[in-house]
Amino acid sequence: MHMEIGRRIFRQRLETGDRDGDIEQRRAFQKLVYVSTLVFGEASKFLLPWKRVFRVTDSQVEVAVRDNAQRLYAFKLKSVGRDVDVNQLVSLREAQLSCLLSDELAEDMFKEHTRKLVEENISTALSILKSRTRAVRGATQVVEELNKALAFNNLLISLKNHPDAGRFACGVGPISLMGGEYDGDRKMDDLKLLYRAYVADSLSSGRMEENKLAALNQLKNIFGLGKRETEGIMLDVTSKAYRKRLAQSVSGGDLEAADSKAAFLQNLCDELHFDPKKASEIHEEIYRQKLQQCVADGELNEEDVAILLRLRVMLCVPQQTVEAAHADICGSLFEKVVKDAIASGIDGYDDDVKKSVRKAAHGLRLTREAAMSIASTAVRKIFINYVKRSRAAGNRIEAAKELKKMIAFNSLVVTELVADIKGESSDAASEEPIKEEEVQIEEDDDWDSLETLRKIKPREKLTAKLGRRGGQTEITLKDDLPERERTDLYKTYLLFCLTGEVTKIPFGAQITTKKDDSEYLLLNQLGGILGLTDKEIVEVHRSLAEQAFRQQAEVILADGQLTKARIEQLNEVQKQVGLPPQYAQKVIKNITTTKMAAAIETAVSQGRLNIKQIRELKEASVDLDSMLSESLRENVFKKTVDEMFSSGTGEFDGEEVYEKIPLDLNINAEKAKGVVHELARTRLSNSLIQAVSLLRQRNSSGVVSSLNDLLACDKAVPSEPLSWEVTEELADLFAIYMKSDPAPEKLSRLQYLLGISDSTAVTLREMGDRVLQIGTEEEFVF
Repeated sequence: MHMEIGRRIFRQRLETGDRDGDIEQRRAFQKLVYVSTLVFGEASKFLLPWKRVFRVTDSQVEVAVRDNAQRLYAFKLKSVGRDVDVNQLVSLREAQLSCLLSDELAEDMFKEHTRKLVEENISTALSILKSRTRAVRGATQVVEELNKALAFNNLLISLKNHPDAGRFACGVGPISLMGGEYDGDRKMDDLKLLYRAYVADSLSSGRMEENKLAALNQLKNIFGLGKRETEGIMLDVTSKAYRKRLAQSVSGGDLEAADSKAAFLQNLCDELHFDPKKASEIHEEIYRQKLQQCVADGELNEEDVAILLRLRVMLCVPQQTVEAAHADICGSLFEKVVKDAIASGIDGYDDDVKKSVRKAAHGLRLTREAAMSIASTAVRKIFINYVKRSRAAGNRIEAAKELKKMIAFNSLVVTELVADIKGESSDAASEEPIKEEEVQIEEDDDWDSLETLRKIKPREKLTAKLGRRGGQTEITLKDDLPERERTDLYKTYLLFCLTGEVTKIPFGAQITTKKDDSEYLLLNQLGGILGLTDKEIVEVHRSLAEQAFRQQAEVILADGQLTKARIEQLNEVQKQVGLPPQYAQKVIKNITTTKMAAAIETAVSQGRLNIKQIRELKEASVDLDSMLSESLRENVFKKTVDEMFSSGTGEFDGEEVYEKIPLDLNINAEKAKGVVHELARTRLSNSLIQAVSLLRQRNSSGVVSSLNDLLACDKAVPSEPLSWEVTEELADLFAIYMKSDPAPEKLSRLQYLLGISDSTAVTLREMGDRVLQIGTEEEFVF
């Protein structure tokens, strides 16, 4: 019967010409396959040959069963609402099994159905929230819709934990919007709006209940919001609620009447579940806003101070936070006043400017340290600009003029500014440092030894002549410029004081304007601006005087010789430049030592300096190690050893060569020993060749000297017997050496080295001169 119905449907499908009819017949055939499967069960696979008769694959049969089962189960799901109960879930499970629907598909379909129910609530809530004509109860209706969704979610969670949950339909559990209409970045903003509305409603009573926190957590999970997003929304809404509660407490007097303000504020945070650190930030912001209102007129009067103190006590604002707020807000106002005062320049710092500075410094209730710090920052920027212009100047005179402008700015503007900040008279402020400096200067002997240093001391007559006050020294460039740069700037102006100002006139001529001691007083002020210590100032003056003395001393001591006339000439130069005697002697010693070092190095290079002369120089306390490089000292050692091996004496003192000479030359003893061995091996063979050559030239004395050199090399590096092609010549060498009446040990060692047997040696000793005659005749015949 089933197969006949299938054939009829198949024929109708072939007879149908349109596409819609084909689809309808296909669905009818799938329903037949599904019904047959339900009727026959597993036996349908061999009772109904769909594949053989209708060319239908197993996959197509599975698809037909799955699609029809889903349609039946979806029809059953339509009866499930937000009030689903245990009986409905059990019947759904039975329907799923009877429809032959897999658990995975049943779970997905159930979750999708519950998600759509929640999406309906969300859509309704969003339409109310975004409606322009929202009624007064609009927010309440939004919360009601969200509560419905939360209630449905709670019901599903409770059913999931039911003891008979194994009999329920698959997919019972918490709801998630993932995979639905609101799963996407575009819809996330709408979900955030709903979450914000629910948080605001939870705080509408002025406190956050525990059940509301649980509901918000579930809502976060349903919406799929992240922790950072929800915390940001909670912080924003809770901050507004906290501000509102705080304003009510202040205006109602509850906070001020509380015995413990901190406990009251902590209780407020606990009721709202608000972070106390965030509350402290709100307190600081409120205090800053109030402070800005109070300083709107440029100062803080007693009433403002009292209001701020009352607010600080009520909000428990720490002292450190208060100081930071005052330094920031009042400091910015004071900084503007200071910049305006500095911008007025040397001629514009009048009584009105002084009055505004004093008003800002004391009216804004800044501490002296804070006010001086602000003024220091602004002033140092101006100082740096002067320094930059001085660096960019074309010559030393122009550079010194820029520094002179900086000194005038410091004396006429910055000094007055510092005095106004402190509320003191500028005369009193400038006189005291001068007295202290005089006391300090008098304690240093170096100040009296240099003429230029004595000139920078402030003296009463000179100060009265100039009509100027000393400059302030509290604001300096000590931390802005490195010491080297600060001393270079000081040296630039010192040279200007020494040389004077050069004025060019027609025809290429120049006129040097003579400077009086007033420039040195300005130099003293420049040292204070640059933050130089007395020791650094003394060092600059001394180095400049030493430089001038060195230039003239090098000319006088061009050959390195120091005579009585030259000493008198150098003393005169020393007095002219004002250099202390101990430093002058140091320069003279340095020059003579340098000249001597050059001469010694030249002598070593030319081979005119031996070890005996070097020892005499060391006894005279001459530091040869610093004058001669190690390579030159090694060359001296090599030359000394070579001379020892070629002296013709046959002597070699191991202690002298291996220990004393390396110690005198300050070279490595092991390295020196290696040099000796290398020279000895080379000279040993060369000495034998030289001895034979001298034998052939009939130079008996030369033969003896060469053999002695050979014995000296053998003492340094003991050798094996030597070989020579003409043995008769070796016998002649031995005979000649034997005739020179040498020491027995030398003769014995030479016999061994030349390979002369004892019998041959005895024969040669008996024959005496006859050997030499025969050897001579043979050589002549040859």
